[in-house]
Amino acid sequence: MDFSISEEQRAIRASVERICEGFGDEYWLEKDRNGGFPFDFHRAFAEAGWLGIAMSPEYGGAGLGITEAALMMQTVAASGAGLSGASAIHMNIFGLNPVQVFGTAEQKQRFLPPLIAGEDKACFAVTEPDAGLDTTRLTTRAVRQGDRYVLSGRKIWISTAQVANKMLIIARTTPLEEVAKPTQGLSLFYTDLDRSRIEVREIEKMGRKAVDSNMLFIDGLEVSAEDRIGEEGRGFGYLLHGLNPERILIAAEAIGIGQAALERACRYAGERVVFGRPIGMNQGIQHPLAQAWMQLQAAELMVFKAATLYDAGQPCGTEANAAKYLAAEAAFQACQTAVATLGGMGYAKEYHVERLLRESLIPRLAPVSPQLILCYIAEKALGLPKSY
Repeated sequence: MDFSISEEQRAIRASVERICEGFGDEYWLEKDRNGGFPFDFHRAFAEAGWLGIAMSPEYGGAGLGITEAALMMQTVAASGAGLSGASAIHMNIFGLNPVQVFGTAEQKQRFLPPLIAGEDKACFAVTEPDAGLDTTRLTTRAVRQGDRYVLSGRKIWISTAQVANKMLIIARTTPLEEVAKPTQGLSLFYTDLDRSRIEVREIEKMGRKAVDSNMLFIDGLEVSAEDRIGEEGRGFGYLLHGLNPERILIAAEAIGIGQAALERACRYAGERVVFGRPIGMNQGIQHPLAQAWMQLQAAELMVFKAATLYDAGQPCGTEANAAKYLAAEAAFQACQTAVATLGGMGYAKEYHVERLLRESLIPRLAPVSPQLILCYIAEKALGLPKSY
């Protein structure tokens, strides 16, 4: 059992840190105020070859694992970019993993190189307004008509759809009442985001203004059968190859957010003098910061345990969900503690911790709620009856 990172992994972290140095706190503060996708940040990662970190070298990727991808995303978030920076690039890793794993050689050659080069931008269209976390109950339909499918329905909380030209979308090809199990009859497609057939409506939200979230209204979208990933009706199983990496990467990003907030709080506590002494000398300041550090460290271990299991081809659903839960809670506590450490200045945008606090709510809520994770752990890890 070895908890150290390799020299190659240290080099990855150093390389990512160098890119992030060109996009400091003021860059992300401006994005937080005014919005606008960070195209230059995205392009910098494309030019450095990191958008395909977990993709095959055959298609222009780096051929590394989810472990290295998690390390990269943690480093991005910890730089101060937070979820704004991480969300601008992480779709390449978890979103297209089903294509990497289940796509044909022709599909991978057609889809992956332009994504890795930064020429294509993709969104991940799964969640629906009436289905929520119960993916098996989604109602977006894909009806086969010869060599094409016609898709109609709604999707919600779809990130980057304002700038994406491609999307990975799951839809029901066999009605729910005609399948033996709810997980059957769902099919996965990677296709063009045709705005003549899809209305993309942005959702205003409290944080991460740089990366848009949207509702999609799909009306008669024609998709070639050549754009279906894998077999018809087996899309739910394929989707799971994106969901576990998604949880792992979101967890890694949450750790990075917490570390960014903690670093800024500790710096302030060492510099801020009140009653003739730095406030960092006071145990009332020290202890919450120390607790936040320990919580982040513990959650980080679960993140990389889950990533290691995934890369080894072993079951990791329990660990991936636990990592997401623990990291999100630790990040929120660290950001909340950072704001409290700075006091009134913690509420000021110029000190950045309030931005990190707002963004730390995202991994708590998405892509799966903490309550559902607790239900999952109770069932899968503890053997208790299913409650949902």
